[in-house]
Amino acid sequence: MAKAKKTDKPVTRHEVSGIERLGLRVSEMINHPIAQERRMVTIHRLDNDGDREWEEVMGLLSETDGIDMTFNDDESVTLKWEASADEDRPVEAFEPVEELAPF
Repeated sequence: MAKAKKTDKPVTRHEVSGIERLGLRVSEMINHPIAQERRMVTIHRLDNDGDREWEEVMGLLSETDGIDMTFNDDESVTLKWEASADEDRPVEAFEPVEELAPF
C-alpha cells in the first residue's frame, strides 16, 4: 500500500475578529426562520462582545433602511422590519384546464 505524502505546507487559519463574529451572529439571528416569520428579533449583548464591535454593528444596523431599532434596558436591541415587496406579492397558483376525453 502506498503511503500518503506528507505536505510541508503550514495550515493557515483565518482568525475571526470580534466584529466578524458578532456580525455573523446577528446575521444568523435575523435570517432565522422564526425571526423572518415574526419580522422581529432581539439581539442580546454577550460578555465577549466588545464595546467597539457592538457600537460598530449597531451603527450599521441603524443605517439600514426599513429596520426599526429599540434599545432595551437590559442592553439588548430589538429589531423590527416590514415585509419586502417580494414577500407581499400574492402567489399565483397554476390551475390545470380539464379537457374532455376524446372518446
